[in-house]
Amino acid sequence: MTVTKMSWRPQYRSSKFRNVYGKVANREHCFDGIPITKNVHDNHFCAVNAKFLAIVTESAGGGSFLVIPLEQTGRIEPNYPKVCGHQGNVLDIKWNPFIENIIASCSEDTSVRIWEIPEGGLKRNMTEAVLELYGHSRRVGLVEWHPTTNNILFSAGYDYKVLIWNLDIGEPVKMIDCHTDVILCMSFNTDGSLLSTTCKDKKLRVIEPRSGKVLQEDLAMPLIEEEIDGLSGLLFPFYDADTHMLYLAGKGDGNIRYYEISTEKPYLNYLMEFRSPAPQKGLGVMPKHGLDVSACEVFRFYKLVTLKGLIEPISMIVPRRSETYQEDIYPMTPGIEPALTPDEWLSGMNRDPILMSLKEGYKKASKVVFKAPIREKKSVVVNGIDLLENVPPRTENELLRMFFRQQDEIRRLKDELSQKDVRIRQLQLELKNLRNSPKNN
Repeated sequence: MTVTKMSWRPQYRSSKFRNVYGKVANREHCFDGIPITKNVHDNHFCAVNAKFLAIVTESAGGGSFLVIPLEQTGRIEPNYPKVCGHQGNVLDIKWNPFIENIIASCSEDTSVRIWEIPEGGLKRNMTEAVLELYGHSRRVGLVEWHPTTNNILFSAGYDYKVLIWNLDIGEPVKMIDCHTDVILCMSFNTDGSLLSTTCKDKKLRVIEPRSGKVLQEDLAMPLIEEEIDGLSGLLFPFYDADTHMLYLAGKGDGNIRYYEISTEKPYLNYLMEFRSPAPQKGLGVMPKHGLDVSACEVFRFYKLVTLKGLIEPISMIVPRRSETYQEDIYPMTPGIEPALTPDEWLSGMNRDPILMSLKEGYKKASKVVFKAPIREKKSVVVNGIDLLENVPPRTENELLRMFFRQQDEIRRLKDELSQKDVRIRQLQLELKNLRNSPKNN
């Protein structure tokens, strides 16, 4: 009998992302002096795109958020203009993925609002939204834009309902009513044909959004379980479909752990951990077309540090020395052109995102035009139910706002009439002069 001696050697996975590291921006490239909200709602209170950084702030007598051009780093003055039209705390903000000057917000005042930010940012406080959307009977905790369709917005309220808004008409067109408690998170698959939600009732649901049908509730068995050390009680996942990397950020500590997802066992491969002593209140994520590809940056967080009133950019970088474009770490990625119109998606069509190359840059999106006017809503009927039937009456502040708005409109109309009177007198005088001129005698 022959005995063969086996030598054991560790098996290392070959991965281009094995040495990705986190790099914090220098202090002069951070945003300082920001009164970040102290609200304990489980959200990030931050949204970022290639033009602007938006942060929910502390405010008295209503809800507000800051919108700062990305290049305007450094200290932000206390009197910096805000978006401040809500009558209750702002709970979530999200930039339109296709039009970079448009942002959605939702609030404890039961409304969802759409804002158009001027080029170059705000010069004064903004109180008038492009659209005010009322349909929830309790506060609204989440908003999400559809990933492939222009002007389709989802909102989740503490009334346990998800409303789908067609912003072309300014109305909710579908209501998803399958949750028994507060909805904590909403996420889409790649083409937006499926919606997944997590809920306080401890169930994860996979939903066909246009019919509201629950396709799956809870999942049978996990492919893998990973035990994570740390003091953070809440973890936020961020998945990058381009690199197949999963980032897990703790709320309450300053750490970000990251893994690579694969289709074969062990499915989840630990890469590294970014550590920081400063706990994060929330994290914004830069869209792919806003990354610095010359620095081999594959992901960028904007970290909210409440105690310091500080926003820190954190770049996740692949350590490479080559000065040419690294095509293998930047595959074609969803761009800023919508694949469908609202009517197409609502009729049942699905279409994958329109991809773009980060090497070629991207074209600026055209200015949005919403067809629906702002107006007071007497009723909103979806699925045969009047969503506003049990909504509490408007606050005194809102009634005052409406009164002053009407006063401004009356003043404007009076000014117009006065100008027209002056013009009529001018024309009458010119006519009289023509009649009395020597040529007419």
